[in-house]
Amino acid sequence: MAARKVPVIPLPGTNGYPMIGLGTFTIFERRGSNDEVKEAVKCAIDCGYRSLDCALVYQNESSVGQAVADKIRDGLWDTHHNPANIRENCMKSLDSLKCGYIDLYLIHWPFGFEDGDEYFPMGDDGKARFSDHDYVDVWKGMEKLVDEGLVKSIGLSNFNESQIERVIKNCRIKPSNLQIEVHPYFSNKKLVDFCTANGITVTAYAPLGNPNRTWAGDKDPVVFDEPILKEIAERKKKSIAQVCLRFLLQRNIVVIPKSVNPQRIKENIDILDFELSDEEMKAIWSLDSGKRFYIEPIAKTHKYYPFDDVK
Repeated sequence: MAARKVPVIPLPGTNGYPMIGLGTFTIFERRGSNDEVKEAVKCAIDCGYRSLDCALVYQNESSVGQAVADKIRDGLWDTHHNPANIRENCMKSLDSLKCGYIDLYLIHWPFGFEDGDEYFPMGDDGKARFSDHDYVDVWKGMEKLVDEGLVKSIGLSNFNESQIERVIKNCRIKPSNLQIEVHPYFSNKKLVDFCTANGITVTAYAPLGNPNRTWAGDKDPVVFDEPILKEIAERKKKSIAQVCLRFLLQRNIVVIPKSVNPQRIKENIDILDFELSDEEMKAIWSLDSGKRFYIEPIAKTHKYYPFDDVK
């Protein structure tokens, strides 16, 4: 398969942000070992992917970096929100990824866990141990990384509208991107529209709803079982996954599906040779039920917990 030429959208300080990227979160090796991630990244590069979604907490940055080094983006985790340590943690990621700079660096969540090397620190009472770092102070530390040239652009992930507004009001450098959950069952339309109005691009994680997530409920809907999507896929001679990704692409949303399967990696980028009609888009919109799958329940009590719709 020849490498695809993926469309890009503007991203400050870079040549553009590819609208199709590879996610590398394998639920801590439950959905793919680090060696499989390394081979997946190599396959993705061969297929034309030029955007890799990584994070320190995924614990596979070295594998991603080695794959890139063999052939030729990243986030600040919640235990590293201490502004004094932001540069140090960015340098760790750069070292693991074997890169001189990162194109897009995100704050993973607005809340922070207790400082340290434990990714999900828990107390003896079984409750998460949090820090009280203000995400605005974290953002100001991120701005310094741009000043130094260590990162080209900075953004947010899992922030709500009021939190983004607060960052905008207190920043020198406006967030360039917001990474959030978006899929046919959760359009996140209000937040996407807010970002568009404020010149912030949007990246969709879990664009297929991640049906293999370990916490999925028996009654949770699955895109691959959806009659509407099956009908459109058959008509277009495409897979259901390709239809879901194309739906988001036509909403001008960047997609970062994750897979370690070479065939699926190739399939996920092969969505540029067809379009969904207005009627087909409307049909997929009808699946939106406001169903959020990623709620980070251990952080519900934190003052910066972002999801007001989660009870």
